[in-house]
Amino acid sequence: MPALTLRGILTPGRTKFGVAVFGLSALLVFLVAGCSDTAPDASDKPSASNPTSSGSTGPSAPGSTAPIPTASTQTLTPLPQPSKPWPTPSVKGEPASDAPLAQRIRFAISKQAQITAGRAATTTVNCPGIDQAETAGKHTLKCTVTYAGKPYTGTLTVDAKQYTASYKFTSDSVAIVKPKVVDAVLRTVPGAAKVTCTMDDVTIVKNSSAGIACDVTTTANAVQPYKAEVSGNGQVLVAKA
Repeated sequence: MPALTLRGILTPGRTKFGVAVFGLSALLVFLVAGCSDTAPDASDKPSASNPTSSGSTGPSAPGSTAPIPTASTQTLTPLPQPSKPWPTPSVKGEPASDAPLAQRIRFAISKQAQITAGRAATTTVNCPGIDQAETAGKHTLKCTVTYAGKPYTGTLTVDAKQYTASYKFTSDSVAIVKPKVVDAVLRTVPGAAKVTCTMDDVTIVKNSSAGIACDVTTTANAVQPYKAEVSGNGQVLVAKA
């Protein structure tokens, strides 16, 4: 997975960037026998409608069958497949073209970080020594980019001349938001009923990582594993794991 690379050429007048409880009650009934002068008839026999306990309570007559319940497979509803590209975040706060070089570079790095991640969020760029970047010569600085509270590091190189300055920012990490990854999975796997990715809402991904693991539940209720890799410019590539 390519590293994030951001290049730009800056001039005093213009900047260009590339990158149930149950109750049981029992009713007890007491039967009280009445007194009688007549002895019971010994010939009394149990009626046919009152069988003795010797009767059989076995199964129904031979030949009768009861239906056997069968297991049913649940069919799930597919998630809608994205019809439009993932929107590019609108990043505000761009400095004026004649603002200090350090300010313009920090904004360029911040803007690219938000576009790559897929959502505008509070982003800070801290590069110790950047305020001296306008001095003629080449400057190599270590920077920390913090996107939505998640930091990662990179290297900034500035080549300053009398009237122009070029710069390059590289990092082996990028920030990415979860909805953007899920969106990419849905584009790759039509008919997915559920997508579960093992990541935070915002995740820092290194280009040396094995990617983001995602499980896709199909409409037939089967689970299939996929892997999402994030490139340096924020492109998400999805393949079966």
